[in-house]
Amino acid sequence: MRGALIVAMSVATAVNGAALLALPSSPAIGAEVLSPAAQRGLVLVEANCARCHAVRKIGGSPLKIAPPFRMLHLRYPVEDLQEPLAEGIVTGHPTMPEFRFDPGQVGDVIAYLKSLEQ
Repeated sequence: MRGALIVAMSVATAVNGAALLALPSSPAIGAEVLSPAAQRGLVLVEANCARCHAVRKIGGSPLKIAPPFRMLHLRYPVEDLQEPLAEGIVTGHPTMPEFRFDPGQVGDVIAYLKSLEQ
Protein backbone atom coordinates (compact mmCIF):
# COMPACT_ATOMS: atom_id res chain seq x y z
CA MET A 1 0.00 0.00 0.00
CA ARG A 2 2.79 2.40 0.93
CA GLY A 3 4.54 1.74 -2.41
CA ALA A 4 1.34 2.54 -4.31
CA LEU A 5 0.97 5.79 -2.36
CA ILE A 6 4.53 6.82 -3.23
CA VAL A 7 3.92 6.04 -6.91
CA ALA A 8 0.64 7.99 -6.87
CA MET A 9 2.35 10.98 -5.23
CA SER A 10 5.18 10.85 -7.78
CA VAL A 11 2.70 10.79 -10.65
CA ALA A 12 0.73 13.69 -9.15
CA THR A 13 3.93 15.70 -8.71
CA ALA A 14 4.95 15.03 -12.31
CA VAL A 15 1.52 16.00 -13.62
CA ASN A 16 1.47 19.22 -11.57
CA GLY A 17 4.98 20.08 -12.75
CA ALA A 18 4.01 19.51 -16.37
CA ALA A 19 0.93 21.68 -15.89
CA LEU A 20 3.06 24.49 -14.51
CA LEU A 21 5.41 24.26 -17.49
CA ALA A 22 2.45 24.52 -19.84
CA LEU A 23 1.30 27.81 -18.32
CA PRO A 24 2.34 30.98 -20.12
CA SER A 25 5.29 32.62 -18.47
CA SER A 26 4.52 35.58 -16.29
CA PRO A 27 6.82 38.26 -14.95
CA ALA A 28 8.40 37.72 -11.58
CA ILE A 29 6.78 39.39 -8.63
CA GLY A 30 7.87 43.01 -8.60
CA ALA A 31 9.01 42.87 -12.22
CA GLU A 32 8.05 45.77 -14.42
CA VAL A 33 5.28 45.11 -16.91
CA LEU A 34 5.30 47.53 -19.84
CA SER A 35 2.61 48.22 -22.38
CA PRO A 36 3.51 47.18 -25.94
CA ALA A 37 4.17 50.84 -26.84
CA ALA A 38 6.40 51.37 -23.80
CA GLN A 39 8.26 48.12 -24.58
CA ARG A 40 8.95 49.36 -28.12
CA GLY A 41 10.05 52.70 -26.65
CA LEU A 42 12.45 50.92 -24.33
CA VAL A 43 14.00 49.10 -27.28
CA LEU A 44 14.41 52.43 -29.10
CA VAL A 45 16.02 54.26 -26.18
CA GLU A 46 18.30 51.32 -25.39
CA ALA A 47 19.49 51.31 -29.01
CA ASN A 48 19.83 55.08 -29.39
CA CYS A 49 20.30 56.65 -25.98
CA ALA A 50 21.76 54.18 -23.47
CA ARG A 51 25.31 54.85 -24.57
CA CYS A 52 25.10 58.12 -22.62
CA HIS A 53 21.86 58.12 -20.57
CA ALA A 54 20.60 55.78 -17.87
CA VAL A 55 17.40 54.58 -19.52
CA ARG A 56 16.13 52.25 -16.77
CA LYS A 57 14.63 52.92 -13.34
CA ILE A 58 17.97 52.28 -11.66
CA GLY A 59 21.60 52.92 -12.47
CA GLY A 60 23.70 55.88 -13.40
CA SER A 61 24.23 57.45 -16.79
CA PRO A 62 27.42 56.29 -18.54
CA LEU A 63 28.05 59.95 -19.43
CA LYS A 64 27.82 61.81 -16.12
CA ILE A 65 26.32 65.00 -17.62
CA ALA A 66 23.55 63.04 -19.39
CA PRO A 67 20.44 63.04 -17.20
CA PRO A 68 18.90 59.67 -16.35
CA PHE A 69 15.63 59.26 -18.24
CA ARG A 70 13.80 58.42 -15.01
CA MET A 71 14.48 62.03 -13.89
CA LEU A 72 13.24 63.84 -17.00
CA HIS A 73 9.67 64.20 -15.72
CA LEU A 74 11.02 66.18 -12.76
CA ARG A 75 12.37 68.81 -15.15
CA TYR A 76 9.35 69.14 -17.47
CA PRO A 77 6.41 67.11 -18.77
CA VAL A 78 7.82 64.36 -20.98
CA GLU A 79 4.99 65.05 -23.45
CA ASP A 80 6.90 68.25 -24.26
CA LEU A 81 9.51 66.05 -25.98
CA GLN A 82 7.11 64.93 -28.73
CA GLU A 83 7.96 67.74 -31.14
CA PRO A 84 11.74 67.70 -30.52
CA LEU A 85 11.83 63.91 -30.95
CA ALA A 86 10.04 64.23 -34.29
CA GLU A 87 11.97 67.23 -35.57
CA GLY A 88 15.34 66.35 -34.09
CA ILE A 89 16.62 67.03 -30.62
CA VAL A 90 19.44 69.51 -30.74
CA THR A 91 21.16 70.51 -27.50
CA GLY A 92 23.93 72.85 -26.58
CA HIS A 93 25.98 69.80 -25.73
CA PRO A 94 28.24 69.10 -28.73
CA THR A 95 28.61 65.34 -28.19
CA MET A 96 24.88 64.58 -28.26
CA PRO A 97 23.88 63.41 -31.72
CA GLU A 98 20.72 64.70 -33.34
CA PHE A 99 17.88 62.17 -33.26
CA ARG A 100 14.71 62.11 -35.33
CA PHE A 101 11.99 59.55 -34.83
CA ASP A 102 8.89 58.88 -36.88
CA PRO A 103 5.51 59.62 -35.24
CA GLY A 104 4.97 56.02 -34.11
CA GLN A 105 8.41 55.89 -32.56
CA VAL A 106 7.82 59.22 -30.82
CA GLY A 107 4.67 57.82 -29.23
CA ASP A 108 6.54 54.71 -28.13
CA VAL A 109 9.40 56.69 -26.58
CA ILE A 110 6.93 58.96 -24.76
CA ALA A 111 5.02 55.89 -23.50
CA TYR A 112 8.28 54.48 -22.13
CA LEU A 113 9.29 57.77 -20.50
CA LYS A 114 5.84 57.98 -18.89
CA SER A 115 6.33 54.46 -17.49
CA LEU A 116 9.43 55.71 -15.66
CA GLU A 117 7.36 58.29 -13.74
CA GLN A 118 5.66 55.59 -11.68
